[in-house]
Amino acid sequence: MAFDSLTDKLQNVFKKLRSKGMLTEADVKEAMKEVKRALLEADVNFKVVKQFINSVSERAVGEEVLKGLNPGQMVIKIVKEEMDKLMGSETTELKLLPSNEVTVIMMCGLQGAGKTTTVAKLAGQYVKKGKKPLLVACDVYRPAAIKQLEINGEKVGVPVFSMGDGHKPVNIAKAAIEHAQKNNLNLVFLDTAGRLHVDEDMMNELIEIKENISVTYTILTVDAMTGQDAVNVATSFNDKIGIDGVILTKLDGDTRGGAALSIKAVTGKPILFAGMGEKLEDLEQFYPERMASRILGMGDVESLIEKAQNAIDEEKAREMEQKLKKASFDFNDLLDNMEQMEKMGGMNSLLGMLPGFNSNKQLKNIEIDDDAMSMPRAIILSMTPKERSNPDIINPSRKKRIADGAGVPISEVNKLIKQLEQSRKMMKQMSGLMGGKKKGGFKLPFGL
Repeated sequence: MAFDSLTDKLQNVFKKLRSKGMLTEADVKEAMKEVKRALLEADVNFKVVKQFINSVSERAVGEEVLKGLNPGQMVIKIVKEEMDKLMGSETTELKLLPSNEVTVIMMCGLQGAGKTTTVAKLAGQYVKKGKKPLLVACDVYRPAAIKQLEINGEKVGVPVFSMGDGHKPVNIAKAAIEHAQKNNLNLVFLDTAGRLHVDEDMMNELIEIKENISVTYTILTVDAMTGQDAVNVATSFNDKIGIDGVILTKLDGDTRGGAALSIKAVTGKPILFAGMGEKLEDLEQFYPERMASRILGMGDVESLIEKAQNAIDEEKAREMEQKLKKASFDFNDLLDNMEQMEKMGGMNSLLGMLPGFNSNKQLKNIEIDDDAMSMPRAIILSMTPKERSNPDIINPSRKKRIADGAGVPISEVNKLIKQLEQSRKMMKQMSGLMGGKKKGGFKLPFGL
């Protein structure tokens, strides 16, 4: 994740604090120096850092903390609470207009920030919430921008309104809203043009749209990998056109993460969502408290549970439980569980949410290849439906055909079949040891 380096440094500071039975003002001062250095290296705005360190220090040197039973832990708690405040404390929900009215969201941002992909991700999320969105192609300058929006719209099941590149964006927006009203669509996303840098023409175009159309929300998309530049861009857009919130993209990338800790404090505008990957489902609602927990190496169990609940079909989970008890699961079940794992963001993404994972050097150094499932998937997809349901019928000639179809050696087919057999045997033994006792509760996907 973006904050790995910052997390490591803060964990070292916390380790020193925990190791001391008693804390003095000098100990706190030294710890705050290290925290300050770590935040500045993470590209957090220097004014924000100064304010943060002052707030933590003021609370941490109080008599109640220094003479408490566990002063080190109390200081860490204060750091966590102040970091929550820094990013906004509470999650900001977009309050949409009633279903019989059209909510208009204008998306803006610089070129390369991932705005066109993000608007499709966002629209896809609202489809799941029962809304009827419309994507509007207002970028008439960038080659292939309209086509990109159409492709992404199709992937998330959202219609796209386009008039080509021969019309003014404000006229496209007006026509799109009329189209939405006539077709019972109640959420319009305007994908406006990005530029390589903030310029007057770009701002005037956005101002013209806002002057002629009732825009419910103006949302800025910024690239987390640009660090303090992202904060400067957010400040410029807010000063010139007024924004209601920010979507931070590429937060899963190799970046120092300073933008996430600075934007709310500098602009006063909340981070609404965070882009955590390239797939169209990789957009998470931004929870300041959960993000602070991740940054401090405390994990994010709430998000992990939500990912699991969204990815796992309850009926399939119950069926799987019965199959596991009877040791009768097959390659169809294995394929289902691979898909569930992918929906949850892959193993690397899930492990990063576990408390203590980022601070455990042995665990962090383990290389987990999320593409490792591609070969088993190819093998299973090369089987016939009958072979997937009845692995016992797969004889040598069938193995050869499956291997040829998947483009792998027969040894890989044998290995996968053996793994399934061993898993079945193990589940049969476990079922016998449990004496058939019922065991309810939440089930994670097979293989976790």
